Amino acid sequence: MAYGKIRRDSKHRVLHRGESVRNDGKYIFKYHLFGKAKYLTSWRLEPTDKQPQGTKPTLSLREMEKQLGKDLESLMDPLGRNLTVKECVERYVATKTGVKPSTKAGYKTVMNRMEKMDFYYKKVREVKTSDAKLFLIKLQQEEGLKYSTVTTMRGVLRPAFQMAMDDDIISKNPFQFELAGVLYNDTVIKQGITQDEMRKFLKFVHDDVVYCKYYEVVYILFHTGLRISEFCGLTISDLDMENRVINIDHQLVRVGMTLYVQSTKTNAGTRKLPMTQEVYECFQAIIEDREKPKKEKMVGGRTGFLYLDKNGLPEVAMHWEHRFRNMVKRYNEIYKVQMPKITPHICRHTYCSNMARARMNPKTLQYLMGHSEIGVTMNTYTHLGYDDAKDEMIRLKELEEARREVEKTTEKPKPANQNMFRAV
Repeated sequence: MAYGKIRRDSKHRVLHRGESVRNDGKYIFKYHLFGKAKYLTSWRLEPTDKQPQGTKPTLSLREMEKQLGKDLESLMDPLGRNLTVKECVERYVATKTGVKPSTKAGYKTVMNRMEKMDFYYKKVREVKTSDAKLFLIKLQQEEGLKYSTVTTMRGVLRPAFQMAMDDDIISKNPFQFELAGVLYNDTVIKQGITQDEMRKFLKFVHDDVVYCKYYEVVYILFHTGLRISEFCGLTISDLDMENRVINIDHQLVRVGMTLYVQSTKTNAGTRKLPMTQEVYECFQAIIEDREKPKKEKMVGGRTGFLYLDKNGLPEVAMHWEHRFRNMVKRYNEIYKVQMPKITPHICRHTYCSNMARARMNPKTLQYLMGHSEIGVTMNTYTHLGYDDAKDEMIRLKELEEARREVEKTTEKPKPANQNMFRAV
């Protein structure tokens, strides 16, 4: 082939410099590394090309070339002088191969959000601690992101920069600072509803012609502290009705349109919950009313989920959150005294608050709630107000009075007058 002539493949596509086609149709890309010729080969030029029958599937040649370009750039910059924040984050996320699907989705959300930000394309070596602080402040004050969202983004950036530090690309992690004093914590502490509100709401659901079919679920969530993802993941085999035990060792989540059965939120989330008589009866009613589908759908190797949608797939948190919104809306349309916002997670907080008011041992409550840290459980006790303190003082006073009464009734009789026993 004469020098300078445009080379094309059998489909008349122009081949780039270094590309060629063998007689058998396989594409080749030739490049040099440290003076030695190297080759990439593939049966496909572009990703859209069909894989020839009987050949081993691989990336197309153009995909290989693109990846090679990144690898060579990294090789030519061993000290990472040109490493950008974007590349640093991508490298960090690439190492997180064992995380849950929901966590992967979280990483993707953070990366997509930062794609439009100039900070994402700064060189890692140029980012100072003040730059990191100003970036987070900008996210909250100018971008209008909530404290929890900014904290999540920092939760990806900090370990990514730490990895760059471990690789000796930088000498200091600019995100290694306390958020207090840098960001305004606008997080609203979630609290449960009152016991009176809970009773009124349960009665409403029980008597309502539309939502009465969900009464058992609402009751269970209010009286077990289950996370809604844990409840959605329950199957019939997870309910030990003979011993009245709920076995929790997984949860059901939906990422995009795909369902996943994954481990509980924390290791402490794996637990066994005893059923009260009322909770037992609710589960019994759910099992009896459950219509068995023609074919049980399997998700994560499990079947027999308690509630299925119109397609026979297990329902997820979104279904119940939507129902709770409608139930509260309907309640508030009927009654003058409005019901506050109630979600499946509010039910969990309400259960925790009720148990704290009942003076359940904090370690026991920590286990039932599946909290990994006792501090999370203890925060519920700090939500108790004046009325709770007053009731506790009254309770302690009554206990003290009862103790004294018992002492009086069991007090030993005084010995008789010693003079009576003197010899005459």
